[in-house]
Order: sequence, then C-alpha cells, then structure tokens
Amino acid sequence: MADRDRRRERRDRDEEREELDERVIDIRRVAKVIKGGRRFAFRTVVVVGDNKGNIGIGIGKARAVPDSIRKGNEKARRNMNKVSISDGTIPYQVTGRFAGAQVLLKPAAPGTGVIAGGGVRAVLEAAGIRNILSKSQGSPNLLNVALATLDALHQLKSAEQLADMRGKSEIEVSPVWERRGRMNSVRRDKDVDTEGPTEQVNPDDVAVATADASAEDSTEDNE
Repeated sequence: MADRDRRRERRDRDEEREELDERVIDIRRVAKVIKGGRRFAFRTVVVVGDNKGNIGIGIGKARAVPDSIRKGNEKARRNMNKVSISDGTIPYQVTGRFAGAQVLLKPAAPGTGVIAGGGVRAVLEAAGIRNILSKSQGSPNLLNVALATLDALHQLKSAEQLADMRGKSEIEVSPVWERRGRMNSVRRDKDVDTEGPTEQVNPDDVAVATADASAEDSTEDNE
C-alpha cells in the first residue's frame, strides 16, 4: 500500500514537471578555498514558469552539473510567484533593479514578439509574456539580469488594482491597443442594439402562402 502511494506521488510530480517550462540560464564553475586548497563546484541558474503568469528563479550548487540543475529546479519551484499579465504583455512600463543590473520593460502591441535577449528572454517567456520590449541598462551578469527582470515583474499591478487606486475604470488604465479593441466592441454592440431585432419568418407561413398562390394560378387556368 505504501509503495503504491509512493508511485502515485512520483507520477504526479512527473506530470507537474512536464507542465512547467524549465530553462537553464547560466552554468558556471565556482571555487571554494579550504584548508587543503580549492574545492570546485558548479553553480546553475534555473528559471521555472507555467506560461500563465507564475514564475520562479532558483540557484543550485553541486559538484556535478546534473545535481546543480536539479537543486536549481527544486528551489525555483518553491520560489514561484504570480505576476500580472495583460493580454500577453505587461500593463505598463516598469524598471527592475538588482545589484548592478537594471532592466527596462515596456508593453508592446500584439504581433511584436519578445524583444529581449539572454536571461531577460528566458524569464519573460517562461512567465507567459508574448509581446514586450526590453532593454538591459546595467551589468551584463546573467544572474543579476534575471533577478532584475523578476523584480520588475513583481512590481506590476493588475488593471483592477490600478483602477481602484486611481478611481478610474479598467478601460482607462489598460494599454492603448486593448482600450481601442474594447471601445470598438462596445460600439458594435450599440449599433446592433439600435438596429433592433430582425423579424423572423416562419417556414410554415411561407409554405401556406405558396400553396395558396399555386391554387389561385390553377383556378385561373381552368377559367
């Protein structure tokens, strides 16, 4: 019974791992100075996301690369948090900072794609963002850049929260292209309402009218 439960838990973990997007950003060899000399190990930076707004970063360190990747995955899963995404992009421009790295993120219209590179692209795509503009303005260190990108995403607030803070409607605080699409849909709904419902014709009435017309034509021919 215990073995069956253990196998079920292992199968559930494997299914969850398949659903998540795991990306290795950086692998470096690091050294620790000890009494007998230097002890070498590998440090791995891993990003894990579900492409639906949940994202986490983990750092693993071990004597072998596979072990460091496994540790990074486990830490990234424990550190996963929800970030605000609006129609495949971010609601507004934001800047994230970590150590010497600084990353600028700007929302983009549908069809733009992810304009980013290195650790920024990995974090944004794992979070489920499909259209965005970015610029790294500080240190090129991949770990610091990834953490600065995560800091920028954690600063974001949803359209509902912004509307409550500013005392406006959600349409007014949404991006321009999203606001335009909502206004066009509302305008189309109003046009349909002003036209009024169209009168539907009953097929039975059409059949009766056709039969009456044919009977009148036959009586005229007989006369």
